[in-house]
Amino acid sequence: MAGEIIPGKENEFHALNTSEIEGDIHVAGISIEEEDQSTLDEPITQTLRRDLTAIVSKFLHVIVPRQKKSLLRDWDLWGPLILCILLATLLQGRESDGAPQFAQVFAVVWVGSGVVTLNSKLLGGTISFFQSVCVLGYCVLPLVAALIVCKILLLAKSTTLLFTIRCLVVMVTMIWSCFASLAFLGDSQPHNRKPLAVYPICLFYFVISWLVLSHSG
Repeated sequence: MAGEIIPGKENEFHALNTSEIEGDIHVAGISIEEEDQSTLDEPITQTLRRDLTAIVSKFLHVIVPRQKKSLLRDWDLWGPLILCILLATLLQGRESDGAPQFAQVFAVVWVGSGVVTLNSKLLGGTISFFQSVCVLGYCVLPLVAALIVCKILLLAKSTTLLFTIRCLVVMVTMIWSCFASLAFLGDSQPHNRKPLAVYPICLFYFVISWLVLSHSG
């Protein structure tokens, strides 16, 4: 009869059912070694140390632009968020003086990077939305450095020479930001549409450069 257990086969039947119910929980596409290295049980300090190391590593990739896929593969938005907050905080001034407010700078950076990324995707870009935003955000680093330099220079009496130096600093860092971002994003665009993708990127960094130069005082 169906479902009848043959005498003497109870142990085999129990082992069969147990093997069907029990088993190793394994995520497809992830090796057992990688599962053993899960970060769920690691201390918080170790997690923070690892994340900070990854952020600093990406900053170094921007300082010395190289064809490093790690900035695209291991993307995150912590670095761009830190840079955006720092930029908005340093640029914020009195509204009566026409200085940009924190929310305005924050919106310019994030909405601008989102629009540039959307344009890239519409042109046939091969990287994801957040990968592009990550690269654009990290490459704001030179302009944040320029803003800090301009703040320091403005501690002295404002002169024509000082303004010229500020212009040169901002111009160099803008070119640096554009070059660094294109080093990572350039290969993601179809060759015949690359100029259409490059122009919005350069315009994005030009707008931030203008904010740095005109409102760093």
